[in-house]
Amino acid sequence: MVGTCAWTAACSSPSRPSGSGPAPAVSPPVEVSIPIPAAAPPAHRVAPAQLTASIDALARNFDGKFGIAIRAVDEGWTVTSPGARTRMPQQSVSKLWVAMTLMDLRDQGKARLDDPVVVRPEDLTLFHQPIAMLVKGDGYHTTVGELLTRALTHSDNTANDRLLTYVGGPAAVRAMIERKQLGDIRFGPGERLLQSKTAGLTWNQAMAQGGGFEAARSRLDPAVRTAALDAYVNDPPDGAAPLAIADALARLARGELFTETSTRILLDTMGASVTGRARLRAALPAGWKIAHKTGTGQDLGTRNAGFNDVGLLTAPDGRRYAIAVMIGDSRRPIRERQQLIQAVAAAVADYAGGSRA
Repeated sequence: MVGTCAWTAACSSPSRPSGSGPAPAVSPPVEVSIPIPAAAPPAHRVAPAQLTASIDALARNFDGKFGIAIRAVDEGWTVTSPGARTRMPQQSVSKLWVAMTLMDLRDQGKARLDDPVVVRPEDLTLFHQPIAMLVKGDGYHTTVGELLTRALTHSDNTANDRLLTYVGGPAAVRAMIERKQLGDIRFGPGERLLQSKTAGLTWNQAMAQGGGFEAARSRLDPAVRTAALDAYVNDPPDGAAPLAIADALARLARGELFTETSTRILLDTMGASVTGRARLRAALPAGWKIAHKTGTGQDLGTRNAGFNDVGLLTAPDGRRYAIAVMIGDSRRPIRERQQLIQAVAAAVADYAGGSRA
């Protein structure tokens, strides 16, 4: 009550104008001797016509479900094809989001690259997993940093899934994607569950060794495999829009997602990738740099679900371009899929060279 009275007394202080007091005089306008320039209109970031035409032509001449997105990191424009906003199967492109979750935890002081970690037989997955040869006895003793390197540079599925466990599982990755507002990007349940469901199988750990998964898949009725693959392509649990990925890579390059050190670690590791030699990197002229991640899905006859390359291309003059080329479902031969990805990189390089001239 005392506080209330004090507040009331202050409000009725003589220093406060009363309702019956004279109106305050109107101050004369202030004259400015130096004119204030009008606000500059926002930059009109028009996509280059030649590059747009090149991507349109590539899109018209390729048969399949796919999307292309190019984001100029420094110039601000975007070029897309139809399908750039459609969720495409990511496959191993999704290893990027595990790596980003690790960098986010590192920035929070909750993870270190030199943290020890053990890879045991029960951690083994399927398909490409070179680290499996090192898992003996009580397991392979390594570090978080080595798992990151193996996952991004060699697309090692077991290294990635063990790293996924370390960062907190799929829920932690999805939370990072939402918190960083990365857009239309899904993250699946991990390699074992994703690949087994895509094939029409139920996972058991015996499939992780000795070609067990491939043997079990070969025994399936083709109709079962077709139905499972159709379901995957139509609603991929690891689906992402190429435009969302290109935007995420552009933000990564600009340092908007992580600290300077974490950003450099991630891009340097992506730059050391040895996968996809016949994809984006194959079309880059001398002097260009690439930091990227590939992804390759399962085949069923001549059909493939997920043939991708996404990354950051840096021109000799330092300009950067975030690119995502994702072929979600196609019967075109692998060489033609590679050529589409190469043609996108070549078109960007041609634009950069011509615009500089």
